[in-house]
Amino acid sequence: MTAKLFTGGAGPATDRTVVGENLSLPLFLTLSGVLAGHPYLKVVVDRTENTWHLLDTGAHPFHVNYIATRVLGMDLTALDADLDGFNASVYMDPGRRFLLGVLSLHTDEEADGRERTFLVLETTEADTMHGELLTFFYEFVRARVDGRLPLLLKPANHGQEEELSTISERRVPRILSHELFGSRARTPLNPGEATGRLRFFRTHEEYAAAEAGLGWADIVAMPCLPDDVPRVAGFLNTAPITPLSHTNVLASGWGIPNAIVRDLEQLVEKNGLDGAWVRYRVCEDEISLQRLDHEPALRAPAWHQQRIRLEPPLLEDAPVLSLHRLRSTDRDRYGTKAANLGELHHVLDSRTADLTSFYGRPRPPRDDLYGHLAARLGLSAPLAEELRAKAAAFVAATVGAPEGVALPFALQQRFLASSPALQQGIGKLKMALELDATDVLDSLCLQLQHLIRHTPVPASVNRQINQAFPASAAPRGRLVVRSSSNAEDLPGFSAAGVYDSVTTVHGTDELLDAVRQVWASLVSPRSVRLRHQVGISLDDTYMGVIIQEYVPASLGGVLVTCNPTRREDFRNVYLNCSPGSPEQVVDGSVLPSSTCTTPWRAAAAPSPWAPGATGCPPPPVPGSPTCP
Repeated sequence: MTAKLFTGGAGPATDRTVVGENLSLPLFLTLSGVLAGHPYLKVVVDRTENTWHLLDTGAHPFHVNYIATRVLGMDLTALDADLDGFNASVYMDPGRRFLLGVLSLHTDEEADGRERTFLVLETTEADTMHGELLTFFYEFVRARVDGRLPLLLKPANHGQEEELSTISERRVPRILSHELFGSRARTPLNPGEATGRLRFFRTHEEYAAAEAGLGWADIVAMPCLPDDVPRVAGFLNTAPITPLSHTNVLASGWGIPNAIVRDLEQLVEKNGLDGAWVRYRVCEDEISLQRLDHEPALRAPAWHQQRIRLEPPLLEDAPVLSLHRLRSTDRDRYGTKAANLGELHHVLDSRTADLTSFYGRPRPPRDDLYGHLAARLGLSAPLAEELRAKAAAFVAATVGAPEGVALPFALQQRFLASSPALQQGIGKLKMALELDATDVLDSLCLQLQHLIRHTPVPASVNRQINQAFPASAAPRGRLVVRSSSNAEDLPGFSAAGVYDSVTTVHGTDELLDAVRQVWASLVSPRSVRLRHQVGISLDDTYMGVIIQEYVPASLGGVLVTCNPTRREDFRNVYLNCSPGSPEQVVDGSVLPSSTCTTPWRAAAAPSPWAPGATGCPPPPVPGSPTCP
């Protein structure tokens, strides 16, 4: 049995583009393509001719090429010669002739359990349509779509959301990106392929009862996997999570497939998949589960024998330092995270780093995007050095990093050495690891954590921590205390969500408690087991601590500089955010707004969503974060 969860079809041999006709569901399905499981259709509204064009997806991959060659009679050479200006005329001119969009087909469930089919209309996220134009676009399309099909407008960016806020939802019914993303039945999260035994758990209690027996050949499926899930062959979620959740960061770091399949329980029951051996594959536009007839002859994966080697740390006395004074070379004394934050502060403080190289990559037919960056920064034909300096100044004025300090590994070691009870607990844990006595690991870890959290901090260590802040700074306000181990953020071992952070710290007493909690997380049962799996010795593992001022924000989240399901595309940044703390995003307690975009779209630049150039990626995934 093979359950194909996402499919795509080949393009037609002839051009079936339709002009001026009303759109029925059969016509939509005739012209549409399929991306990530959703049929989608490109549309162009011509305001001058008061008509619209329904593009045959197989024949016309880009809106702009179609308009230029089929409507305006241009050839592609002429288009390429003025591509930037042409794109600005169709995406940013408030009086534009052409309105470009995508219609995508979706289904959800009514309150009475019946299935509802509906269409979503959206533009590229670079499109600057104002409210009046968005209303015209929606009403024009609504008048020409089968009235039995509900039509919703999805704002493509915050500007469109603001423009629509003054317009009645009765006049322009709409759906937000995260609402649509949350309703999708199936979503790829991390690409990969695995052969293993499917273990399906309906509740966390079922999972907890079986957790100790999970191994490297298991594919774990349940509503939402816990952050402390052991390393296995693959993940499957039956409830929505995001690509930037802790569990998907783990999947990415471990190189295992991960996806959301909300109807997995029905598939499991129909095909008897629980406990069956399966071949599981996740890619950008397909998820598949193939049941195998017999248990395969599997070899333990490379990671099962993998042994990660750490750089030798420097444990001599080191001062508590401001993050401004750290560089990447300090990771052997303060940990990877603190060193990276130091580099960020250096970039913002010194303004000497070249931040323009992203714009130097070719974007055919353009040699580079330096001209767009210059325009964004208000420069005209600048020299390279002038452009770099202006970019660095812009970033320094726009981006801020919370003030803070880093505690070195040496402070943790002085604290641990101050207590014979702590030394005895560490010795017992080391012995259990050497003997591979995994049955007693958890109890030893929990006992040692309790000791660390309740052992007094030596006066000299206490003094160094408290004197690190100026009198006007954070000990009287709110602090965030974070881990910075030498055993995290490593190739093949991200340790995402493994170590503790404490985000609500006030005053000296709470500060010391939080520091001890972070130190104690180095010997949590989960962290010890994960490191033991990849051969990281407890003797080689140390914990630095970052103490930062808390900065309140109306939105919090996570940003990565790639599309998680298409990492080879260097142009993308992917953002998950929600009102309040970013912790809600990474722990999966909220379904955040999701955006996948190219950084250079902040300028009046063309959109690779429909750019009229070969070699560009396909249209956005309908019903998901709008990705180029």
